[in-house]
Amino acid sequence: MAGSRGVTRRALLTGGAGLLVGGAAVVGADAATGGRLRGRVARELADEGPAGVVPDVPQGRVRLERVRSRARGREVGLWTAAPHGHGDGAGLPVVLVLHGASATTADLERFGFARFLTAAVRDGAPPFVLAGADGGRTRWEGDGAADDPQRMLAEELPGWCAERGFDAGRAAAYGWSMGGYGALRALALRPGGLRAVAALSPAVARDDALLEEAATLDGRRVGLWCGTADPLLPAVQELAERVGGGGPAVAAWAPGAHRRRYWDRVTPDALRFLAAALAVG
Repeated sequence: MAGSRGVTRRALLTGGAGLLVGGAAVVGADAATGGRLRGRVARELADEGPAGVVPDVPQGRVRLERVRSRARGREVGLWTAAPHGHGDGAGLPVVLVLHGASATTADLERFGFARFLTAAVRDGAPPFVLAGADGGRTRWEGDGAADDPQRMLAEELPGWCAERGFDAGRAAAYGWSMGGYGALRALALRPGGLRAVAALSPAVARDDALLEEAATLDGRRVGLWCGTADPLLPAVQELAERVGGGGPAVAAWAPGAHRRRYWDRVTPDALRFLAAALAVG
């Protein structure tokens, strides 16, 4: 399997008698109460690794609109971003952004995705645009025929992108947490619809149907990232073991928890992976 397994939680906790926080040594668990607390904080920081940083670059054209989704039976937010220096993104391929359970499209600009996009292109990635629509909080599964986020992704979002001049025929997907799960489900349901999926800390459980579907996935199209301090890690690693075609193209486990400071750190790698897939053919 390609990719890096990273540093395990056990290795971080047993790598030595002391840890450094801000350059100062802290004592272990057999010290006084204050020392134990400092040691616990040090271990948590070590497990999470350094915080990711939103790139200090200009964002390009960003739009947040409201559109009617028949598949979801309601109006949804539609957020799009083009890299700085590429106008309105006409003719560029698309990375679909699937949000997590606690977010909507209204949060995507605040999370810095437009700046991550510009930075990726400035760092040499073939240019692309980002597009995201509101998927609700049902793991991108919906709650019946009246609300079908997967149908919105497959049938409506490409049309909305094409109307805005993007090359919707070349699409990949990025998602974190619940959105990572939704992106993988989209690939499983319609294998020809996405060139690649980058799933960050996908909210998969060991009894999910997605684990059974994993063998049908083309591993060359799958990138998985998860932090070693994330409680989802065992299930995500099991998913990686089951992905078809010899395993995922990327399976990266590194210090990090289930929160934005980790996702910000690995987002540049995820976008480079997707951009490379979009540039082929």
